[in-house]
Amino acid sequence: MSVSLSHKAKPSTTQVIRSATQGQGEKFERRAEQFLLSQGLTLVARNYWCKLGEIDLIMYSGQTLVFVEVRYRSRDYFGGAAASVTLGKQQKLRRAALCYLQAQGFNESQQPCRFDLIAFEGSELHWLENAF
Repeated sequence: MSVSLSHKAKPSTTQVIRSATQGQGEKFERRAEQFLLSQGLTLVARNYWCKLGEIDLIMYSGQTLVFVEVRYRSRDYFGGAAASVTLGKQQKLRRAALCYLQAQGFNESQQPCRFDLIAFEGSELHWLENAF
């Protein structure tokens, strides 16, 4: 049995509606992913989410697990994309990374890890390895 929805039907709770900002963020995350792949990193996961936060990309650089935050700002007002990763955001990313490590059964004291930042200023990409 097939059911068609009229254009006036409300979306069900299982449908995902993405805002323009989320769609743009996804576009820049894909650009960052392609860039990092071209630099020899290997993709592990995209948009890892736990109750403690979200990590845009998780990749390997050799044996090092790399947690990547992707930021975009069309202009450098208020410090630009890199400056938008506040201390609070860094702490949230660290907690989400610990959640990921524990969920995967990694010993966080033995698994080499780092946090990288891909900052887009307009169309220009800046890669900050070991950003925090």
